[in-house]
Amino acid sequence: MNTLELASHGPVIPVIVIHDLADAVPLARALVEGGVKVLEVTLRTPVALRCMEAIAAAVPGAIVGAGTIRSVADARDAKNAGCTFGVSPGYTSEVGRACRDIGLPLLPGVATASEVMQANADGYSFLKFFPATAAGGIPLLKALHGPFPDVVFCPTGGITPESAPQFLALPNVKVCGGSWLTPADAVAAKDWARITTLARQTHTLRAA
Repeated sequence: MNTLELASHGPVIPVIVIHDLADAVPLARALVEGGVKVLEVTLRTPVALRCMEAIAAAVPGAIVGAGTIRSVADARDAKNAGCTFGVSPGYTSEVGRACRDIGLPLLPGVATASEVMQANADGYSFLKFFPATAAGGIPLLKALHGPFPDVVFCPTGGITPESAPQFLALPNVKVCGGSWLTPADAVAAKDWARITTLARQTHTLRAA
């Protein structure tokens, strides 16, 4: 799979943090029911890998990816858990090569022109711009478009339903990442219907 294909499934990739294994499958089903199929489950909790395995096994419509890949070991663990892609907060050639070697498509994180050049040199041209709002937001993405017209981005970090349409309107933005689709209070209350509603609302963002 080419990671750019992820953008064809909708304008938002949810950034998901799961603390309870029992929440993994119903949460994923709620998102898929709302039309959000690409799911980035972050490696930020002790149960994350088991959550990825559970979703990959029990939610056929889900395209499961691992977020917060920081090392070669993270990449291998994600692949073994059944993930079909990985996302890293930053970029190193070591992680990039490891993902290539094991056949795990990577969406690498960058925040500067130098990092874009390094990722480009290793063959990556669809990049995660992170942390998007803190690193310069829309003005920086507009500035990067000049020297890097062949590079496209998935801005993530601080994106909201209100700001997402502005990011998505940029010529070098194909999709954005967001954590607002899985609010902690909704997950704690197991309010899966609310999460399905939030997922459905993402499909209007690109036209907004």
